Amino acid sequence: MTRNRLLLGLGLVSLGTFSISCSRESPPPAPTAAAPVAAAPAPAAAAEPAKPTMGYEKIVSFFRLPPSAKVVEPKDSPEQVTLGHKLFFEARLSKNHDISCNSCHDLATFGVDGKATSEGHKGQKGNRNAPTVFHAAGHVAQFWDGRAATLEEQAAGPMMNPLEMAMPGEKRVLATLNSIPQYVNEFKAAFPGDKKPVSVGNAARAIAAFERKLLTSSRFDKFLAGDEKALTEQERRGLDLFAASGCTTCHNGPSVGGTSFQKLGLIEDYPTEDKGRFEVTKNEDDLRKFRVPTLRNVEKTGPWFHDGSVKELPEAVRLMAKHQLGMTFSDAEVADIVAFLKSLTGELPGGGLVSAPELPPSTKATPKPDPT
Repeated sequence: MTRNRLLLGLGLVSLGTFSISCSRESPPPAPTAAAPVAAAPAPAAAAEPAKPTMGYEKIVSFFRLPPSAKVVEPKDSPEQVTLGHKLFFEARLSKNHDISCNSCHDLATFGVDGKATSEGHKGQKGNRNAPTVFHAAGHVAQFWDGRAATLEEQAAGPMMNPLEMAMPGEKRVLATLNSIPQYVNEFKAAFPGDKKPVSVGNAARAIAAFERKLLTSSRFDKFLAGDEKALTEQERRGLDLFAASGCTTCHNGPSVGGTSFQKLGLIEDYPTEDKGRFEVTKNEDDLRKFRVPTLRNVEKTGPWFHDGSVKELPEAVRLMAKHQLGMTFSDAEVADIVAFLKSLTGELPGGGLVSAPELPPSTKATPKPDPT
């Protein structure tokens, strides 16, 4: 779809042609004055960009929870959040003491490391891009293929993943945590009702409690709250096009995404060998389906797509239009949508949440780094 094309009228100059008879009976034609050349009309004035046509209430409805949605308020305690903050930055939960959650999900850079695929134990790389952890609490599931249903399940996975933190098993994780008295005390405070508070499950619960605090607030939130002037005219125009073109079919809800699994290459096949959610469910209907990413802070979370192969945000917009919508946006339309997407960039949370906390010291009993 190419819309809003500006056609500039060009004046056509008509040159008269005259037929001259060569018959002997015909007298030679009388000389005539040259036909006047018509003046070219002045170029048309540049047309004003199209104004948004979708009503405010209609457009904000795409980003609200449906009335039927069940909102479960987390019962995370301050002690759990504090412990989770430390564990998120704790590299001793990795085999060689050199990788933490924050290594791949750097909170200072909006929860990503800026790499196509992140480096794990011994520099090994996975085959998928590390998504941002900001607003992950609002996702239908975790990981690109949705193999973890909750933040808690996701938090425990990387510790024992041989390509990531590579801990040989839960026994090594527990030995590390129990060797540090301050952690033992903090687990007891965070999970006072548990007979064995120090556990991999509780470590994951604490990290999840911390991650539920990783939210940003942007000008777009002010717009959703009723301030229609919070967005510029171009941003509002981009939002209108974003919604009218069908982007909100996938990128909806408070997180502007994360609410469903969708096939990559819905209209036109997308070149990838990654089978997506099929690798989890073995259901043919899930072939090349991925969890839709949030567009919150998308300006800051590149490179984009499941494989981190797209390095420019305008290119990501063009590819999504082509493969998911079967559309072609003009350069002006791409610029408008990108402007809207940049309005989703929020402020990082304060209170020291994104900064590395002071971690408790190791003891003689703490397992040593293992580079093997």
